[in-house]
Amino acid sequence: MGSMTEAVGSAAPLIPAATNPMVTPLLTDLYQFTMAYAYWKAGKHKERAVFDLFFRKSPFGGEYTVFGGLEECIRFVANFKLTEEEILYLQSVMPGCEDDFFEYLRAVDCSDVEVYAIPEGSVVFPKIPLMRVEGPVALVQLLETPFVNLVNFASLVTTNAARHRIVAGNSKTLLEFGLRRAQGPDGGMSASKYCYIGGFHATSNVAAGKLFGIPLRGTHSHAFVSSFMNPNEILDKTLQSHDGSITCKDFVNLVQTWLSKLQHSDSLHGLFGDTNQSELAAFISYALAFPDNFLALVDTYNVMRSGVPNFCAVALALNELGYKACGVRLDSGDLAYLSIETRKFFRAIEKEFNIPGFGETSIAASNDLNEETLDALNKQGHEIDTYGIGTYLVTCYSQAALGCVFKLVEINKQPRIKLSEDVTKVSIPCKKQCFRLYGREGYPLVDLMCGVNEPPPKVGERILCRHPFIESKRAYVVPQHVEELLRCYWPGKSHEAREKLPSLQETRDRCIEQLRKIRPDHMRRLNPTPYKVSVSGKLYDYIHFLWLNEAPVGELQ
Repeated sequence: MGSMTEAVGSAAPLIPAATNPMVTPLLTDLYQFTMAYAYWKAGKHKERAVFDLFFRKSPFGGEYTVFGGLEECIRFVANFKLTEEEILYLQSVMPGCEDDFFEYLRAVDCSDVEVYAIPEGSVVFPKIPLMRVEGPVALVQLLETPFVNLVNFASLVTTNAARHRIVAGNSKTLLEFGLRRAQGPDGGMSASKYCYIGGFHATSNVAAGKLFGIPLRGTHSHAFVSSFMNPNEILDKTLQSHDGSITCKDFVNLVQTWLSKLQHSDSLHGLFGDTNQSELAAFISYALAFPDNFLALVDTYNVMRSGVPNFCAVALALNELGYKACGVRLDSGDLAYLSIETRKFFRAIEKEFNIPGFGETSIAASNDLNEETLDALNKQGHEIDTYGIGTYLVTCYSQAALGCVFKLVEINKQPRIKLSEDVTKVSIPCKKQCFRLYGREGYPLVDLMCGVNEPPPKVGERILCRHPFIESKRAYVVPQHVEELLRCYWPGKSHEAREKLPSLQETRDRCIEQLRKIRPDHMRRLNPTPYKVSVSGKLYDYIHFLWLNEAPVGELQ
């Protein structure tokens, strides 16, 4: 998924259809079409409306979220058009609707819709609009469910990946191995894409590698190891050296020679005895197939008494022919302890046989890892370089949904508010612009919402920032840097300059850079410091004026 290309002779870039072919105008709730008909019937369908897409609380007990799914929303808008087949289906399920309504739907597209959004991959916070969507009210309602669907899981899994990235540490390699446990093919493909944006380095998902250009990683399973019986099964034992200068005619014998050296080594004496020969055969066979990418799963029988010694014998034989083994993978047991012991084994071999760098051979770990496991490993101490993470990552096991909402904030230039006895569910009315205000240390201090007609905040200017609903929560901020958050990604007929959609790599880079910009106490896994989201003094006054006007006055008897 690279940058969009400019159409020849056109002001508008060409934007491909949504990645998933199931994302069509029918991927919505029925009530969007019944509301559209009611709007049309009442003659209100062309009234200009503004909606905000936002969430009320960050996931996983954290204080931040990473915004994902914007590109797919823009792809959807750019290609929004009901087919004749879809119109006929709607007629069959809405038989009481007038034929002229379906003629209206036949003509509908998003040429008069405007979409402003925070760039994808940005760190975002509750209540701030991720997207502001403006257009004919009936049409924008038809966009609601697809937009919420495309943003909800994308942002959730990107945030989950980012949290794993932060706990693991920047020096570790993270691999997404979740396809087999994901919620269906769609969940698997989305998870691979958004885990990559969130900071993972590669995926096991071949389809995602092809579609999105994500690096692929994968080796072999326990089944491969246990499918062999002994080295005699290996028929072709030849292996050319890395530079092609010589051919080893019996690589099996070379490995067995090295295994014997290990068994009789003074520094390794007593660490292991006879290793499992079927495992050795599997490792040799895999090395013959992939001498440049030999990484062995070492826990099929016994990690320290068989798996690691067998791996080392094969790795040393490869080294003699000019190859460098990639490493081992641990998939069970006490990962901290086993990684430490494995590292000791590698370093003893480096010293014994004078092979520079062998001691730092990569150690990978898998086995239902999650954020808590990574944190526990860090506290125990370990020697793991790479994590393969699946189930808990791609299913967002600790939280099922982000809970995005899509609320009307203005119609016909009249602000609208949604009230609730639960103050967290009261919407913030008006068509708004949003800013991030930075302090002296370079960290964001507060996100500020203002009405679009208000003058934007300026660097060095003393600004009153107020909690939207709690009168006593307020502070003056003198920003050292002001960042406007909402940018135009689909201008409609507004003549606004349109933001170019970035490549997947650019979005990933943005995510990583954004995470570095947030103050560390806001990023803590447990008990993070709340981040301030505020409104201008003028918007605060208007919210409460509208609230009092719209709320019915009780009467006591």
